[in-house]
Amino acid sequence: MSKKKNTISPFANEADALGIGGLSIENRLDRISIYGSLDITRDREGLDHAERLKSLIDDIVATMKGEHLPASISIKPPEQISNPFADEGGF
Repeated sequence: MSKKKNTISPFANEADALGIGGLSIENRLDRISIYGSLDITRDREGLDHAERLKSLIDDIVATMKGEHLPASISIKPPEQISNPFADEGGF
């Protein structure tokens, strides 16, 4: 079984993303977003998924333990912008 390395450095940028099975993990400067679904099956593939997820969580925890953290942060909702491709009656 080949060991896949996590490809994100937690909280380092707003661009990196990683997939583990059906999970999507997105790197941000102020958070890591994890969404989707992951079945950890009792086979080699399930073990690989579990090890990759554990490694990612270990990296996140290690990064956070090395920092002075506030009690909590506020996550600003995304800014609404107008659709630049919306039909303005020109066609």
